[in-house]
Amino acid sequence: MMALSKELIETDDMATKREAYYISKNWGKAGFDEQPESDTIMDDIEAMFGVNREQLKFVPEEKGGDVAGQLIVVDKDAAGKKLRIDCTKFGSGAYSIPVEVEDLEFESKAKFILAIETAGMFQRLVKYDYWKRADCILISMGGVPTRACRRFIRRLSDSLKIPVYAFVDGDPYGYFNIYRTLKVGSGNAAHLNAFFCVPQASFLGVTPQDIKDYDLPTHPLKEVDIKRAKDALKNDPFVKHHQEWQIAINQMLNLGQRVEQQAFAKHGLDFVVNEYLPYKLKHSSKFLP
Repeated sequence: MMALSKELIETDDMATKREAYYISKNWGKAGFDEQPESDTIMDDIEAMFGVNREQLKFVPEEKGGDVAGQLIVVDKDAAGKKLRIDCTKFGSGAYSIPVEVEDLEFESKAKFILAIETAGMFQRLVKYDYWKRADCILISMGGVPTRACRRFIRRLSDSLKIPVYAFVDGDPYGYFNIYRTLKVGSGNAAHLNAFFCVPQASFLGVTPQDIKDYDLPTHPLKEVDIKRAKDALKNDPFVKHHQEWQIAINQMLNLGQRVEQQAFAKHGLDFVVNEYLPYKLKHSSKFLP
């Protein structure tokens, strides 16, 4: 596996995890019977060398996320020539984060990065040119952010030295599977969290308090939501470290309700752009950690 990585680096090529598994079929007795075996070896090599597998030229299958707003991404074409990609020039579309982001360069005068859970809310903000009026960069995480998406946000924030604000659904999944993964990384890859976590991120919303402040339509917490929330209060080091999160979770449990980003549409399709986000950004000191 290390020899394959060396070859990929020397030829400036790449292989997905699935392709690496199939390539091993040429290795005789050293080949793998099932992909989890080759995946485990990749994890071991990452840990041994202190690098991520994307640097080893093993790339994930999943898409990285979408970007719109005040950002120029400097990439290279197949011949090594630099390409300047202006993320304000995609109209109603967006720039797709590639699976390899280590060599990208960034140019921007944006004030902050807004990482958004749902593609629907991302499209809403793009539709209203929110990035222009707020002078920001919008990134659609599309649910739990992929490694490429988290690495892109981390490198972008480090490079530009601007804050990252997370805007996700107001439920335990949004809090602990999406936001927590963005901020402190994944427990399954703790040895790589230095690459893939974004510790400078803070939580803009949607919070349990927003339900009351904006009279939002909600849905009852499911049993799995209640279990996830109580488990976080009892066992999650991140939650136990931040009293603000303990208060928010207990408030959610007492309300017995969860809320989606799209619930603001009750007050009009432009409410998020014209009312909610501007107010929140004026009071960023109140964001959850």
